[in-house]
Amino acid sequence: MEEEEGKRIPVIDMQKLEEDDGEQLKRLREASEEWGCFRIVNHKIPSSLMSEMKKVVREVLDLPMEIKMRNTDVIAGSGYMAPTQVNPFYEALGLYDLASSQSLRTFSSQLDLSPHQRETIEMYAEAIHELANDLGRMLAKSMGLASDLFKGWPCQFRINKYNFTPETVGSSGVQIHTDSGFLTILQDDENVGGLEVMDKSGAFVSVDPWVGTLLVNLGDVAKAWSNGRFCNVKHRVQCKEACIRVSIASFLLGPKEEAVEAPPELVDSDNPRQFLPFTYEEYRKLRISKKLHAGEALQFVRANP
Repeated sequence: MEEEEGKRIPVIDMQKLEEDDGEQLKRLREASEEWGCFRIVNHKIPSSLMSEMKKVVREVLDLPMEIKMRNTDVIAGSGYMAPTQVNPFYEALGLYDLASSQSLRTFSSQLDLSPHQRETIEMYAEAIHELANDLGRMLAKSMGLASDLFKGWPCQFRINKYNFTPETVGSSGVQIHTDSGFLTILQDDENVGGLEVMDKSGAFVSVDPWVGTLLVNLGDVAKAWSNGRFCNVKHRVQCKEACIRVSIASFLLGPKEEAVEAPPELVDSDNPRQFLPFTYEEYRKLRISKKLHAGEALQFVRANP
């Protein structure tokens, strides 16, 4: 599974998508089926907000450990994640639902954030949540389905820091995994690379920094919802140079109470139902309890195992 040179992940123009560009919609579906990830350009989030958010994130991640530890979980993994034996160079802060003003206030209060830091995070959260819903609508449309199927789904937020040193070059910052939810919007480090995604041949492809763009990864819920059509992309972070690497991830998870299942339009005699209905919470617990973090847990919800 060596890194494959010369391959580039697909690029999707959000402006053309919004203009109902049929060619761009086709590209979106192909990218989702073949790669499970794509980069978006011409989105609506101002570059000034992205830049200010990155500045705030760096400040917050540099807070003393005793303050960061106040960022407690709502669901497992939604609060502060300290370095572990498996991922010793990685730490993260997070909140459960970007769309919840209470969740945002709690996050800011836990970390004693300044009024400017709070305002920046709230503006960013609103913009990212809108973008996540737009992407969900477009992904549904690419499959010939009605829009707004994902409205009301929680959107988890996580800011990541990789403490890379000269001794860690060549090692792994985060192990190979898939995301458990439907889609992830990533504002990657604009200066420091290291993110790699796996293509269908099993080779890793580097995702190089590209200022002003955002990366979208599809997760396990997307694979189940699409009746196996969408790819839940495996990815990892490798240490390429001795420096601090920071990223901002927003995860559109799955419905709060309803089951995840493929819409009837995506099931027919040629495409029988692949997965049994499951709730996101059940599936998340399954991944954690069985320590299966790279999509393998889907085998336990297969319609015909």
